[in-house]
Amino acid sequence: MDRAKAVVSDRSKSVGADFLQLDVGEAPPGGRADWLAARLRSAIADGRAPVGSRLPPSRVLAAELGVSRGVVTEAYQRLGEDGQVAGRGRAGTVVVATPAAVRARPPEPRRAPEVFTGRPGLDVFEALRAAPARVDLTPGVPDLAAFPRAAWLRAERAVLHRATPAALGYGDPTGTPALRLAVANWLARNRGIRADPAEVVVVAGVSQALGLLARVLHERGTRTVAVEDPGSLGVRQHLTYAGMATPPVPVDDRGLRVDELERSGAPAVLLTPAHQFPTGVVLDGERRRRLLRWARDGGLVLEDDYDAEHRYDRPPVPALRGMAPDRVCYTGSISKLLAPALRIGWTLVPPSLHADVVDAKRTADLGNAALPQLVLAELMESGALERHLRLLRHRHVRRRDAMIRAVRAYLPGAVVHGAAAGLHLMVTLPGDVDDRALAAEALRRGVKVHPLSWHGQRPQPPGLVLGYAATPPSEIDRALSTVADALHALP
Repeated sequence: MDRAKAVVSDRSKSVGADFLQLDVGEAPPGGRADWLAARLRSAIADGRAPVGSRLPPSRVLAAELGVSRGVVTEAYQRLGEDGQVAGRGRAGTVVVATPAAVRARPPEPRRAPEVFTGRPGLDVFEALRAAPARVDLTPGVPDLAAFPRAAWLRAERAVLHRATPAALGYGDPTGTPALRLAVANWLARNRGIRADPAEVVVVAGVSQALGLLARVLHERGTRTVAVEDPGSLGVRQHLTYAGMATPPVPVDDRGLRVDELERSGAPAVLLTPAHQFPTGVVLDGERRRRLLRWARDGGLVLEDDYDAEHRYDRPPVPALRGMAPDRVCYTGSISKLLAPALRIGWTLVPPSLHADVVDAKRTADLGNAALPQLVLAELMESGALERHLRLLRHRHVRRRDAMIRAVRAYLPGAVVHGAAAGLHLMVTLPGDVDDRALAAEALRRGVKVHPLSWHGQRPQPPGLVLGYAATPPSEIDRALSTVADALHALP
């Protein structure tokens, strides 16, 4: 065999897991395909898997790594979409090109715990997400590893198979007719809201809905929207950025203090009546009736129904929108059902505001991307989304129970709030604890949490807001042990 043939023969050999020193233990939970694609991409770029070499058969590499074959095929598919590998029949998956070199600016060093010092800025949540940690217990994060990829792909294929060329053009700024119909049916089945699909405006998540509503109200002369206290820091930031004052209205074990809202003189209020954030309480019947009387007398209610579908130990609570559609602006999304990255939500507003909200949406972005809307509509109408929700509820109950056990074991004296529904728990702590210092120390030790004081405008008891939906029970136990160590380390 001459030298040229020897080179070709050598390059045709499969590259195996041993050669690349692949350790699946490095992969983040739910991100094995991303991790494997990145490692293979790196091997192609630096020549360990040169052009012309074969990658191992997916079944072989999956067995070597101890992962499902789907993880490997998905990684190979991503490399194929990037043009770096190609299937060659019996010759297997062959490396055909190296990735283009990108000169990356070295990252600036981060001192992650500083995110908890001073007044939280608009970028505080991005800064916390970027901070490295072993376990992320920040609230509001669903179980992203459970995203129904197979169901999504089936729905996407079905949509693309029947989509007309017109479906790929500019669409209705209020959303595709298919999704607006699916949302109307979903709300009727799950939230007790009867709405015409023409009333639905599809938006890029609840955050955009609030921004559009604030813009419309501001142009009509409203400069104040009262908010729950404690209540979501992120929601308050959106309203403040839109030019709204956000006077706090206290929340107790029956929900928003409607008598305090009446005394505030605010013309509008934003609240989370089905599962108050962060306390988890439900607005009780008497206060619902009093709030609706306040609304019929001229007040406007902005209802954030952020995770009402996630309930475990209590019956569903109907949305306020179903009781007073002329005085309630309703917002919801799939961020807690599927994934925030999809950026799909919806809003229903009173008829007097509808045209202005549509104009605001049109000028903001001409409408959401149509194809993801059509796929979501397929999931909703086929029953796949409800099957996914049932799966999540069983998983979330186990994780919630694990967190309650861990709080009791490692934080004696702490009180758990809001366990009957949602994706997080609020935990109040005994004594005079600086919860921001506690959150900073926990982050230094590798665990992300929210200090309760972030979410209050008035003084609050010290505490933490702990998300459990995205974390396996064993990790929850270790994380709460770390939080307890952080608490004991405080001066």
